[in-house]
Amino acid sequence: MSPAALALLAALTLLAVSYIWRWIAVQRTRTSTRVAPGLAHTLTGFVTNFFDTLGVGSFAPTTSIFKLLHLVPDERIPGTLNTGHALPTIVQALIFIAVVSVDPLTLVLMIAAAVAGAWIDAGAVARLPRRAIQLGMGAALLAAATLFVLANLHWIPAGADALELRGGLLAVAVAGNFLLGALMTLGVGLYAPCLILVSLLGMNPIAAFPIMMGSCAFLMPVAGVRFIAAGSYDLRAAIGLAAGGVPGVLIAAFIVRQLPLTWLRWLVVLVVLYAAVAMLRTAWIERHAG
Repeated sequence: MSPAALALLAALTLLAVSYIWRWIAVQRTRTSTRVAPGLAHTLTGFVTNFFDTLGVGSFAPTTSIFKLLHLVPDERIPGTLNTGHALPTIVQALIFIAVVSVDPLTLVLMIAAAVAGAWIDAGAVARLPRRAIQLGMGAALLAAATLFVLANLHWIPAGADALELRGGLLAVAVAGNFLLGALMTLGVGLYAPCLILVSLLGMNPIAAFPIMMGSCAFLMPVAGVRFIAAGSYDLRAAIGLAAGGVPGVLIAAFIVRQLPLTWLRWLVVLVVLYAAVAMLRTAWIERHAG
């Protein structure tokens, strides 16, 4: 394992500890009442992070479940996603950075770019009004459904064998991951777009796993802290995602490892489309009702 990979693993471990400490500290200043997640929140965390580890992605399915079951108000969904999925994603990143070899410079620069994008954008998203978030997430879910369709039809580029990028290609990768990091704070999952990005640039698709999981693992706590500070998330749901998500990741990574996911991806397309239409319909109804 390269020194850069070891440094990333150490930094992720410290980040996880500091994130948990910060989350607890902020909540103690607001209330002394203990909050426990519901069964639906915890099961959602387990299922979405289980399949997230296998490459399906967690943001779009989680949003769909929240919308379908009315678990989280629309305006609090982006903050809940980033806050609750942060710890399971850190576990994913620890596993994949350790087992998949990627050029250290490419890995570190793309992760740093995603974190910078998330930090800049999280504060703005936390202050957005309910309707703006509904419209933004509706559009994001439609984009996610499109990416799922492309993956199902095998229209996503297969990539090449490179495990590193240099020069102009590296600059494009860094700029692209900066944008994807910013979009994460609005609830747009990074996994599928990052896979497309590295494949278009000629990298081996397996290289996308430590890049995309490392990017999310570093940026989600960064964004999550800003959502926590602003109070723009659902605490019960976020705790449930974290509590159910970590064991889901471990089971997927070390026990299941691989599943035939084609039919699941088509089911996700339908569920995500439902959530997108429901989100946009709610925004339209509330606008005309007001």
